[in-house]
Amino acid sequence: MKDILIKYGNSIGIEKIGIADIGPYEDLEKILINREKKGHLTGLEDTNIKRRIDPKVSMEDAKSIIVCLFPYHVKQEKRSNISNYTYSKDYHLIAQKKLNLIGEYLNKHINDFKYHAHVDTGPLVDRYLGHRAGLGFYGINAHLINDDYGTYFFIGYILNNYPFEADNTMDRTCYQCMKCVYSCPGKIILGNFDINPLRCKSFITQKKRDIDQLDKDIIKKDNIVFGCDICQQVCPHNDGIEITHMEEFKEDLVYRLDYDEIKEMSNKGFKRKYGDRAFAWRGRKVIKRNYEIIHNIKTED
Repeated sequence: MKDILIKYGNSIGIEKIGIADIGPYEDLEKILINREKKGHLTGLEDTNIKRRIDPKVSMEDAKSIIVCLFPYHVKQEKRSNISNYTYSKDYHLIAQKKLNLIGEYLNKHINDFKYHAHVDTGPLVDRYLGHRAGLGFYGINAHLINDDYGTYFFIGYILNNYPFEADNTMDRTCYQCMKCVYSCPGKIILGNFDINPLRCKSFITQKKRDIDQLDKDIIKKDNIVFGCDICQQVCPHNDGIEITHMEEFKEDLVYRLDYDEIKEMSNKGFKRKYGDRAFAWRGRKVIKRNYEIIHNIKTED
């Protein structure tokens, strides 16, 4: 069945598929507890650590986890003011559709097959699962790195009740050249394969409130109004990687948001035009605020 799974996944454009075991992940638990003690939480995480380290909390009869990589890298547009991962239609929609295709396909080949598919919003830790499934190794910036995709990929997983044979993890790390450490706008990369996400520019550009002066100074360090690509741009593991083979991430691209347009739009108008984009989830006002911080635009809002 594993060969059948991989062959079907390849047929719908998913080249990298691995299998993670269902834990529980005691090593991850120690990491998550340590992060909580240090206060390195953004508020976007699931606060139930048990749910994050034990797949059976979410699916009692889980027997394996199918993990898939979705490369999204396209040529960086010089005039862009949004992160590379947001150029295409929302990756949640693209990847979720393909994961569901896999689930439906397996349902036709496996008796009483059950599954839950997740992209970025599930209970488990995506990068940890990718590593556990043998699909990549850790960078000093806490990114997962794949030899073919570098760090430019999304991770989706399918929690399921079939005992697919688990893959082995990669026993290696990045070069540890520290270029990402030196280049990070918020100096959040700790040098021990962990980060303090609270001063990550990508996180700050998505915060709705509680923006302090240090946050503003970090946002001003380049012209990106949503997200941040700097630690990926300087990473030698990304040198020479090819653009994505997945057509969905090469079509209908948006590289730049125009301030005058965003300023004049209503919230409904913004959702109507950009609601299927990953940068839209926090709304128009957050992007408008970031633009005004970067360009020192004062408003009465």
